[in-house]
Amino acid sequence: MKRSLAVFSFVALAFAATACGRPFDVKTAPGFVPLENQSSASYEYRATSPEGVVVAVRVVDDEKRGDLDFWTQALTLQLRDVSGYALLDTVDVASLDGTKGKLLKFGHDEDDKPFAYWVTIYPAQGRLFLVEAGGAKEAFTRAQPSVEWMLKSVRVRCDTVVSPVLASRTCNRW
Repeated sequence: MKRSLAVFSFVALAFAATACGRPFDVKTAPGFVPLENQSSASYEYRATSPEGVVVAVRVVDDEKRGDLDFWTQALTLQLRDVSGYALLDTVDVASLDGTKGKLLKFGHDEDDKPFAYWVTIYPAQGRLFLVEAGGAKEAFTRAQPSVEWMLKSVRVRCDTVVSPVLASRTCNRW
């Protein structure tokens, strides 16, 4: 009886733990502060610098409908052809956990002021992870080392022993 109660407690705790939490990890760089309650704004995470440079993570259910090449092309076409951003560079990247991704660097002018916008794409866990960074070009250039540091800190795959079973939708050890 005690053993079955202990097993039941463990299973209940494991399911409760996987029901909440973010399905990724990102570290906030010094000089940035994380913003609270961002999940209602379609972002799971946002951090800002005093000058308004923002780094954010958005998670979109994909259920493996598209691969990295598909999403790279789709986002490039949307941002370039529909939204008027200029694609400046494309870089192959990997998250801290080794997930292959693509960093797209865009530029855009608003009211004759240049802005930088970077989006990194990671397909993982049946989802699409979009790690975005942007701001006024001058401020972005000053914050670029911190932005790059944050982008390198991103993990989008659970790497625990029980991940496939207990943490398939979130990674609560973060």
